[in-house]
Amino acid sequence: MIPDSRRDPDAFLALYREEQARQTQGRLKIFFGYAPGVGKTYGMLEDARKLLNENVDVVVGIVETHGREATKALLDDLEIIPPRLVEYKGAVLRELDIDAILMRKPQVVLVDEAAHTNAPGCRHEKRWQDIQELLANGIDVFTTLNTQHVETLNDRVAQITNIEVRERVPDSFIEDAFEIELVDLPVDELVQRLREGKVYIHEQASTALEHFFRKGNLIALREIALLFVAQRVDAQMERYREAHRIGSVWPAAERILVCVSPSPLSVKLVRGAKRMATALRAEWLVAYVQTPRQAHQSDADKSRVIQTLRLAEQLGAEIIELTGDNIADELIGCARKNNVSKIIIGKPALPRWKEVLFGSVVDDTIRKSGAIDVYVITGEEGMPSQTVAFAWKRTTKSSHYWTATFIVAGCSGLAYLLSHYLEPTNLVMIYLLGVFFVALRLGRGPSILASILSVAVFDYCFVPPFLTFAVSDSQYVLTFFVMLMVALSISTLATRVKQQAEFSSLKERRTASLYSLSKELASTDDPAKLLRIGAEHLADVFGAKVSILTPDENGQLAIPATKADDRDLEISDLAFAQWVFHNRQMAGVGTNTLPGADALYLPIAATERTIGVVGIKPEELDSFSRPEQIQLLQTFVNQLAQACERAYLSEENKRAQVQMKTEQLRSSLLSSVSHDLRTPLATITGAASSIMEAPETLSIEACKERAAEIFHESVRLNRLVINLLEMTKLQAGTLTVKREWCPVDELVGSAVSCIDEKLEARKLDIEIEDPTMVVPVDATLVQQVLVNLLENAIKYSPVDSPLAISAKRVGENLLLSVSDRGPGIPIERRKLIFEKFYRENPGESFGAGLGLAICSGIVEAHGGEIWVEDNPGGGSIFCVSLPVESVDLPMLDPLKFTETSL
Repeated sequence: MIPDSRRDPDAFLALYREEQARQTQGRLKIFFGYAPGVGKTYGMLEDARKLLNENVDVVVGIVETHGREATKALLDDLEIIPPRLVEYKGAVLRELDIDAILMRKPQVVLVDEAAHTNAPGCRHEKRWQDIQELLANGIDVFTTLNTQHVETLNDRVAQITNIEVRERVPDSFIEDAFEIELVDLPVDELVQRLREGKVYIHEQASTALEHFFRKGNLIALREIALLFVAQRVDAQMERYREAHRIGSVWPAAERILVCVSPSPLSVKLVRGAKRMATALRAEWLVAYVQTPRQAHQSDADKSRVIQTLRLAEQLGAEIIELTGDNIADELIGCARKNNVSKIIIGKPALPRWKEVLFGSVVDDTIRKSGAIDVYVITGEEGMPSQTVAFAWKRTTKSSHYWTATFIVAGCSGLAYLLSHYLEPTNLVMIYLLGVFFVALRLGRGPSILASILSVAVFDYCFVPPFLTFAVSDSQYVLTFFVMLMVALSISTLATRVKQQAEFSSLKERRTASLYSLSKELASTDDPAKLLRIGAEHLADVFGAKVSILTPDENGQLAIPATKADDRDLEISDLAFAQWVFHNRQMAGVGTNTLPGADALYLPIAATERTIGVVGIKPEELDSFSRPEQIQLLQTFVNQLAQACERAYLSEENKRAQVQMKTEQLRSSLLSSVSHDLRTPLATITGAASSIMEAPETLSIEACKERAAEIFHESVRLNRLVINLLEMTKLQAGTLTVKREWCPVDELVGSAVSCIDEKLEARKLDIEIEDPTMVVPVDATLVQQVLVNLLENAIKYSPVDSPLAISAKRVGENLLLSVSDRGPGIPIERRKLIFEKFYRENPGESFGAGLGLAICSGIVEAHGGEIWVEDNPGGGSIFCVSLPVESVDLPMLDPLKFTETSL
């Protein structure tokens, strides 16, 4: 069990929530294979039949047999949920019917090919999202997946096969699986199945064997699949150990931990660990434990630690930085947490008496390691011993020693005043109090001096014979020794407390600065603002001049995100930054790469792209020699990279949604317009051909009737084309409003005259509050709004029902309204009717569904509003409010009309 019975409450709460979620959700089982044809679907169906024999309620949601007879035979006796049929580009596609499965509510459902992309019009874009919905409703799901469809493996598979797979499943979906079953098949057997036509038909199989299914590709894919499943099993074991609070190491797989220090031996430890990890095919970690005593390391030690950690990172190690008082305790705790099986540590070069007196990290680690193997590696012959030769460096001011001397003198004066009332042994407490104050305020050196001076002054002034260092009573020798030991202990402990407080304060400042950066980065999705925020924080925290460079269209770096007074990079430095950008490596001052630069350059490297380069030039060039500064700087840059990647992914997602909606709108346009274009054209063609092919005896009246048909259908066709052209202008944002003073009665009258023939015997009530009122509008556009509204009212209201149009002044706006006695419009659809291609009854009426959308665009261009409300007598009232004062109008929002291109 874990030695420390205490448990992180946050971790316990997270574990509890995870367990609660697992109890309410269904369980996911993934049949995982390295390539198509290994038998994933077959294995899934075999397991389903076993469950069926155990009286488990199993149904088939969707299974792709690919024409394989053996797979089809396994579907016998299994209940199959009929698929949802979706028509797309002239073909009928079979998709998973989620609603039917939820209504059926089985215990287990089979859903083949989790990476499949659903047809447009389905509830979710991907099938794995369908599976998540089924799991959320408490239904267990069996599914299949190939190596090339895993998001994090996609790049590796593409590099091996030279084929990029677009259908991918996020790793989070796989990590939530209750069980992953590897369906494996020897490569030679898979190749034989291909040649026999059991995977693809013979023509496709020949092509596949020459490309994706080459033997070398299959061997590599098989290895990737085996390692991937092994990693997932290892992660499940880690969760089990954490859930059951198992502190002992379970060496199911080799994992190596290396402890490094400022010693030159650490470089050899890292190299040796790399060789061992390669031989054992094991993961390896490199840990550096920073204690409060190491806060005042020399610059050489700090630089050595940085170089060692960089070497380990370059060799592929995972870097872990720990803080604590006891190196052995932190190291063993880290090993148990990460299920480490082997620890590599350097052999100490201290003399044995120092190890006995001050303790040994190696001895403590071996004694506390338990079941973990500990490897102690010695240094190479001739390697300098950093742990033996101490470089004493004064870190305390001389004035502090003088202050300590005066404090001891003050304690002596106070002790002299109290010597007539207290015993000499009680006077010792006054000196101990002074030593404690010196240690707390001035540091270890002055506190040791104060301890020695206190014993000497106490002996000289208060122990007979007085004013000499001679001691008449031998018992005072023990008093002096205890006094000195207690004073030294107090000074050591007080100094350690002070160091820990300073160390904690430093960590708090780092945490606060990172929190402040994260908070501001989360406030925006604009990449330019994110870079500006990052530059400002870097400049404030590190007291340096910062430049953030991003690439232009040609991949050349520029400086877009910093203030003018922050730009301190010379033209020659851009070459250094360009190298960092292309190689995704830190370089510049304080590094072994491009050390001639006068600034430090770090790549803002995201997962899929290099966003830019941070150039930072501190006031003191050696300020980045401290490991904690480099670590903090890299953490800042990583936070900035993640925020920028989030912003870019958000933009890409928006573009993808717009593109998807564009395709949907194109389909809607074709389906909506095609009928309305064909109908008048067919009528025109029929009437014209009847006139051309008619006999000479055709009467003038008959010709006029056919000519009238041609005329009316041409007008109708012209109206449709005008609507399409107007919508194109709205989409492109090129619609301009030419305001002119126009009488309201002329606006209404001209609109009515345009549809006079369509009104026929309809009763139209016109009510204008002030016939002399003039308004500043674009008369042509507003007339089109009224025409569209009147045509809409005629189309959707009974033939014998009346219509009404009114105009009146309401405040600073002109209110136009068109009323009808139609069926009315439900509240939930009143916003939809102003969208493009929307029709209330698409099967019963003609039109492309553009008229009201054009009205909305024109009214918005005028800075007005359009809405619909109920007519008290039944039907609808379309209201248009237009500003009639000379005010600056808002620009037409192009985003609303750029979702498609006509």
